[in-house]
Parts: sequence; structure tokens; C-alpha cells
Amino acid sequence: MTRALVIGVIAFILSALTGLPIVGELRRRKIGKAISEFLPEHATKAGTPTMGGLMIFPTVLLVTLIGNLANRYSILLPFGMLGATGMLGFIDDLGTLQGRRQGGLSWRFKMGIIALLGLIAGVILYGPLQIRRVAIPWYGHLGLGWFIIPIAALIVVATTAAVAITDGMDMLAGGTTAFAYAAYGAIAAFQGQPFVGAFCYTVVGAVLGFLWFNAYPARVIMGDTGALALGSGLAIMALMTEQWVVLPVIGIVFVAEGLSDVVQIAYFKLTHGRRIFRKAPLHHHFAIIGWSEVQVVMRFWLVGIAGAMVGVALALKA
Repeated sequence: MTRALVIGVIAFILSALTGLPIVGELRRRKIGKAISEFLPEHATKAGTPTMGGLMIFPTVLLVTLIGNLANRYSILLPFGMLGATGMLGFIDDLGTLQGRRQGGLSWRFKMGIIALLGLIAGVILYGPLQIRRVAIPWYGHLGLGWFIIPIAALIVVATTAAVAITDGMDMLAGGTTAFAYAAYGAIAAFQGQPFVGAFCYTVVGAVLGFLWFNAYPARVIMGDTGALALGSGLAIMALMTEQWVVLPVIGIVFVAEGLSDVVQIAYFKLTHGRRIFRKAPLHHHFAIIGWSEVQVVMRFWLVGIAGAMVGVALALKA
């Protein structure tokens, strides 16, 4: 556990130190975020440098490559997932910049690629890693056999989508993912998986470095470069610890954000234009009813911390 925490601090320092030149270069190249006309409350954020995930996933890959990969080939799975989805997010972010005509990648295309990556992850879990069980609180472990493959794909897609949807306010997705990774780092430590725990805290450290520049009012926005990488990596941590049953608790903010979007769309179509929330996902609803952005983020953080604590407690009961 001590080693994992030290690696996390190193990742934080590296991410924070690279932040200044990265933000400066993004600003110099005018790599600013285009804001949707349907989000007028965020019009002031237009032009804020995006691709802040360039502080996160390259830092995680570098620190992992140097300090947590040698002779620990299981870490190649989250390592590869973070790299692949980070690059996918980078390509998407390029299309969402101000002044670009081509637009970003379609949501269906991104989720299709992520589903394919999830299936590959499931095959690796089932085959080389031989992770074919799930831990259930107060019950123990339940064998799943080859069903772990489609389950892995579903978890990767759902978690990645939910984290991406949550990324809509300064510090919101960054803080809540840091809490979730910290929870899985603790679970891995209790399980005797120090290298999985070290990977989790590497991510936590890299995200904290990003948050230094993403603090309200943000100097840089995470973008899909970071959100897709963080979401898919979190899903892999849940699968590798066999503790994905508690993922909806640990990631309760992501669940609420994702479900609010799904429910809003379904209700809108069924009722031909009526809405449950003033605007989805959920953080926009609270902003419209009068909460300040800082209030929304801090209160969602508190819920995220509580969910992480309860999730770890439930995992220890498996």
C-alpha cells in the first residue's frame, strides 16, 4: 500500500508539472472547446482549452511503464485499455474544437469501438488472466465461466459512457473518478493485489494533477481524451478485482448521471416532448434550478465520497 501511495504522489507531481506547458501549448494553438447552443449557461466556457486528458492518460502510461509493468503482465490490460480509449478520445476532441467543420466522432461509433475493446478485455480476463468470477457481498464468489466476456464488454461500455456524460462541469468528472479509483485501490490492497492498487493510485495522482488546472474556473477541460480513458480504466479495475457488483455504489454519481440521461430521453420520446428533469444529465438540472456550479460539484463530490466508502465496506463483505 505504501508503494502504491508513493507512486500516486509521483504521478501527481508529474501531471501537475506537465500541466503548465500543456495548457500553454493548447492555448497557443487555440485548441478551445466549442460549446453546444443547447448549453447557453456554459457559453462563458467557449474557447477554454480542451484535451486536458493529455495530462492524465500519458502520465498514467509513463509512470506505469517505468514503475509498475515489469514482469507484471496483467497490468498490460488496463495499460492498453487506457491508451486505446485515450487515443480514441483525442481523435474525437480534435473534431469538437472551435472552428472545426467535421465535428467529433459519433456517439454510436465511439461506443462501438469501446464495446469491441470491452470484448477483447473479456477474452483476456477469461483466458490469460483466468478471472472468471464475481464477488457478491455476504455471499462470496460466483463462477461465471465464459459469460465474463460479454459481461466485461457491457461493464466497459456502461462505465465509460457514464463517466463521459458526467464530464460537464469543472472538477466534476475528475473528482468523482479519483474517489472511485481510490476505492478500488483500497480494495486491491485488501485483496493482496499491490500492482492493481498501484495502478489505481497512479490514476488518482494523475487526476489530482489535472484538477490543479481544472479547478473552477477551469483553465483546461478534460475532454473525451481523459473521460473515455478514465471510464474504461475504472471498469477494468472493477473486473480485475472481481468487485464489479459494487461498482454502481462506488460510482453512484456516474450511475445517477447516466440514468438521468437515459430516463430523460425515453420519457421525452414516450410523452412526445415532456421532460422529467429541467435538463439532462443531472448536473444541468441542478444548475438550472439555482445551484451554482461549485455547489453542484461539491455536493456531487460528497455523494461520490460516501458511495466510495460504502462500496469498499460492501466489498470487504464478499
